[in-house]
Amino acid sequence: MARELLNTLFVTSPNAFVRLDGESLKVELDGAKLLQVPMHHIGSVMLFGTSMISLPAIHRCAADGRTITLLDQAGRFKARIVGPTSGNVLLRQAQYEAHRDPAKTVDLARSFVAGKLRNMYKTLMRSAREIKSEESRTQLRGAAESIGGLLVSLPTATDIDQVRGLEGQASAVYFDVFGLMITVPPTEFAFKLRTRRPPRDRVNAVLSFIYSLLTADCVGACEGVGLDPQFGFLHTLRPGRASLALDLMEEFRSAFADRLTLTLINRRQLRPHDFDEGTSEEESVLLNSDGRKTVLQEYQLRKQVEVTHELLKEKTPLGLIPHLQARLLARYLREDLDSYIPYSA
Repeated sequence: MARELLNTLFVTSPNAFVRLDGESLKVELDGAKLLQVPMHHIGSVMLFGTSMISLPAIHRCAADGRTITLLDQAGRFKARIVGPTSGNVLLRQAQYEAHRDPAKTVDLARSFVAGKLRNMYKTLMRSAREIKSEESRTQLRGAAESIGGLLVSLPTATDIDQVRGLEGQASAVYFDVFGLMITVPPTEFAFKLRTRRPPRDRVNAVLSFIYSLLTADCVGACEGVGLDPQFGFLHTLRPGRASLALDLMEEFRSAFADRLTLTLINRRQLRPHDFDEGTSEEESVLLNSDGRKTVLQEYQLRKQVEVTHELLKEKTPLGLIPHLQARLLARYLREDLDSYIPYSA
């Protein structure tokens, strides 16, 4: 597949080839044209997996200041090709300056959390419509209403600690009822609370594994647009922590990772034999090689599902949404947009 969105040419089809054709870039696969885009429409090129680009096309993009980003098929950042001049330095400067501005920091943090809470609400309401138990349906709707109330309160949060506090309250409400969305017997998949480092049960093992995959995708999205993935707004800065990628990921936790987790469990695509478990409750529970293979396959398939982007008003593969959001974030930081609009599933 090849698609032009937000002035970026995304090439995701394995072995697709991008070449310069006059004043345009042509994308071909096995000699057939997939797409042809005028150069003046393109601000950057992103190549996934084994897709390729010709040297003349590289030279032209470099000369014009267009960035070429290389990612593996899973969306993890590998390298970036830039010419003698690049806007990345100015973009990162804008990112650092925004972090020093308390108003912008809080504004961005509210946006990331708003996206998270909105998608939590939708996940809970969706499950409430599908679940058979009237008692569980009532609890799920009650939790959704509580999160909706926190979402309404979010604009009144005036400092970063208040924003984090509302996010923490919403997460507590959400995970308090998360187990109700699991339809298989609790003897196979029981969930009481969210546990990390290490996960203590099978559900948490799946959540943690998918969150790690999603984090890698968000790091690639930040790197691809030229943002510093370590320099976030909502998450505190720590050595080795990809804080901005974690900020961006908040919008996708419920809409992507949690829904995929529930699908894998409720459809019995994962079974108890897909896990390695310790002998005590204090020991970690992890996916084994077969379990990881199942999750990775379904994760890649889910990324190919086309969804309608609320802001762009057009369909795009779910796996490209983090890259589009990173570009919208970059535009906000460069003050090309008045606000950053989070992703809503």
